[in-house]
Amino acid sequence: MNASDTRDGKATPTLDIRQLSRVVAGVALVSDISAQVYAGEILAVTGPSGSGKTSFLRLLNRLDEPTSGTVLLEGNDYHEIPPRDLRRKVGMVTQQAFLFPGTVADNLRFGPRQRGMELADSEIAKLLSKVGLPGYEGREVAPLSGGEAQRVSVARAVANAPIALLLDEPTSALDDAAKAGIEELVRGLVKQDGLACVMVTHDSLQAARVADRVLVIELGRAVRFGGAKEVLGAQSDSA
Repeated sequence: MNASDTRDGKATPTLDIRQLSRVVAGVALVSDISAQVYAGEILAVTGPSGSGKTSFLRLLNRLDEPTSGTVLLEGNDYHEIPPRDLRRKVGMVTQQAFLFPGTVADNLRFGPRQRGMELADSEIAKLLSKVGLPGYEGREVAPLSGGEAQRVSVARAVANAPIALLLDEPTSALDDAAKAGIEELVRGLVKQDGLACVMVTHDSLQAARVADRVLVIELGRAVRFGGAKEVLGAQSDSA
């Protein structure tokens, strides 16, 4: 099944995923998945444990290489984009916040420095305000709470001025209060900055809260794709 659609009057999708597959040692981790993600939209990817959700996500910025298929990034084949440039444009936040030793500001400046840019103090302050951490510039990252560290991870990805954001179970290690905060943060950033967001979650209730559309993967294949209410309602009806 190809999880694809078209939208009358819509601009080119930020991510146009075309028949992505990945086979490792004869095992199909991802099989022929197609979908589109537009600016300002959150696509939740859900499904059973081991279904291939994270494998699919890692193909979207070539952390893993597809065996076949491709992704068009604003109409351009992502195989023609240097990997470092691709991962700046398609930022990623993982389940655990892997921050570099040092201060919060050090972490936010890291990505831009890799391409010869230095973020001004005012830009750091603006980023931290965006993620709800004003005044955290000089704080060491080691003692941050899980929710604070994940907010810094999001800010670090946004510091690279991406056009798309990949989130791999970003709240699974957080308590309910921190989870709600990250969900609100992600929704706000996606809409405010016009990002195309793909979020892997095992939690269908979370998908219902945050996503515009939902892609359900089972055994590496797309089995449902559409509006969140439509897809998650169909899941409830079949349960």
